[in-house]
Amino acid sequence: MIFDKKNLSNEKLIELYSNLVYPRLIEEKMLVLLRQGRISKWFSGMGQEAISVGATMALKPTEYILPLHRNLGVFTTRNIPFTKLFAQWQGKKSGFTKGRDRSFHFGTNEYHIVGMISHLGAMLGVANGISLVEKLENTKQVSLVFSGDGGTSEGDFHEAMNVAAVWNLPVIFLIENNGYGLSTPSNEQFKCKQFIDKGIGYGMEAYQIDGNNIIDTYTRISEIAESLRQSPRPAIVECMTFRMRGHEEASGTKYVPQELFDMWAKKDPISNYENYLFKMGILTQEIKEEIESKHKKVIEEGLKIVFEEEEIIADVEEELADVYAPHVQEITQANLDKVEDKRLVDAISDGLKQCFQRHPKSVIMGQDVAEYGGVFKITENFYKEFGKDRIRNTPITESSILGAGYGMSIRGWKSVVEIQFSDFVSCGFNQIVNNMAKSFYRWGQASDVVVRMPTGAGVGAGPFHSQSTEAWFFHVPGLKLVYPSNPFDAKGLLCASFEDPNPVLFFEHKALYRSISGSVPSDYYTLPIGKAAIAQEGNEISIITYGWGVHWAIDTCKELGINAEIIDLRTLLPWDKESVQNTVLKTGKCLVLHEDTLTGGIGAEIAAWVGEHCFTSLDAPVVRIGSLDTPVPLAKDLENNFLPKTRFKEALLKLANW
Repeated sequence: MIFDKKNLSNEKLIELYSNLVYPRLIEEKMLVLLRQGRISKWFSGMGQEAISVGATMALKPTEYILPLHRNLGVFTTRNIPFTKLFAQWQGKKSGFTKGRDRSFHFGTNEYHIVGMISHLGAMLGVANGISLVEKLENTKQVSLVFSGDGGTSEGDFHEAMNVAAVWNLPVIFLIENNGYGLSTPSNEQFKCKQFIDKGIGYGMEAYQIDGNNIIDTYTRISEIAESLRQSPRPAIVECMTFRMRGHEEASGTKYVPQELFDMWAKKDPISNYENYLFKMGILTQEIKEEIESKHKKVIEEGLKIVFEEEEIIADVEEELADVYAPHVQEITQANLDKVEDKRLVDAISDGLKQCFQRHPKSVIMGQDVAEYGGVFKITENFYKEFGKDRIRNTPITESSILGAGYGMSIRGWKSVVEIQFSDFVSCGFNQIVNNMAKSFYRWGQASDVVVRMPTGAGVGAGPFHSQSTEAWFFHVPGLKLVYPSNPFDAKGLLCASFEDPNPVLFFEHKALYRSISGSVPSDYYTLPIGKAAIAQEGNEISIITYGWGVHWAIDTCKELGINAEIIDLRTLLPWDKESVQNTVLKTGKCLVLHEDTLTGGIGAEIAAWVGEHCFTSLDAPVVRIGSLDTPVPLAKDLENNFLPKTRFKEALLKLANW
């Protein structure tokens, strides 16, 4: 290994050495503790320390880094106290996640680090969101996100690269090419010879570095980062290295040929650099011992403190309280003296525009949302008022754009992501349920994103543009699901969703966009999230529904002359148990209606809850009505048969006569 100190001072060379040795000493101690049974798991980065340390030292302390399992050097070089790190690894209350997650699955804005989740590739799009804010605010800063060579096979990798290139985002995509994805060698992972070849396809620069050479890693990433700060654009940096331990210690290394270990042992980043410093007269035995002694003392003191810390005792109230970021909603009352007759589509557009006027640090991202105005014209002409920096057309990359929305929230911006049809959200499912939904519970970071979801059937659009997708997310703690049935509620609830710091999925029924209208206040106002509305008062039967079901219920009750009380849930998660209980106690009969397919729908949860909590007040069994358990068909008669309107009418009559 050849080292060239270039213009680096002796002090900087020693700093590089000290930062390089520290994570190795921690790892050696962790392996001892693992053999002693005092810790349960360890992901080793031995042999790869120069990448983490060099890259971190190359960035400003205020620039975000998104590391992986084998990047201990990122955390130590950012000077996170060892006690705090070890408490995190041990699942102690004083760790970054209060014992809720392990190892490097955490973030910290104090140190400008966003840790990984287990789904490889998920953080690449998040880095884009962070760098989008850097670009919008002209901070002259970059972000750096790590990927292993195995993780580059993920769709998230391609999506993030493409978006960063199209938007000229100042992101360094650092690929640690260590030859293996767990036990699978590179020749079974990908066909390309080297990852820098991918730069041409994405229209971005790509650099290959000897990842075991700390001076090369530090100096070259420093140069790349400075260039990106001055002229925002992304870059691929491929660092060649080798993993000297197993994927994690339990997996072992039997699948790796011994000759590879022998070859790479000669390229050890620490021993080679240490020998160079000794040869140059920069490092002495006394300095070496002083550095090691200092680090070992910190490690031993930290271990003692954390091992003596009591184990966590679960507190149900605290656990539930940390699912959502705190938000005390302050209702902005509607000015009913100044109203206009608006369709649902216009009310949503009006509310969204007023939100953007009030909140300058906000962005809309989605396919065709700028000049085209979105496929349903919700954002028509928005780009003329707010500019294309804030009204952003995106490539067809749902996962990356949702990840970018989460990344923007880390930097204090609000994003609205339009999913062109809610069916397509399946392509971004992981970002919603594993990144956004769990973010605050895991490390106290709010995911300040509204995901707009045109949804539902009734427009002859077939199986892939008509699904009701709300139940997919109803089971996920940390999300809020809002589903208005009329223009007045749509505007007020959208504005309220915009003010909420938690991830909100906002469902907009396509068949209602232009088929219903009503009086909507012209000024900005909000409605309470989590509070149902009485769409119609009555005393014979309670109908619990939402969305299109509200209109079916009103029309059918009028046709049959049934005096039912119709509860419009409006918010599906969290749903208003109090209003449901009050109406059931009042009527003694309950029918739950939704457009979604019957099995596993939201109605099942509500019906079960009513049966459990209102049993003694019921005069008849709780009834559920939903669509057929089939995909949504295209032909008009098939779609009408799929939808539950006829079955709802029959069930309502039967329940009324019970």
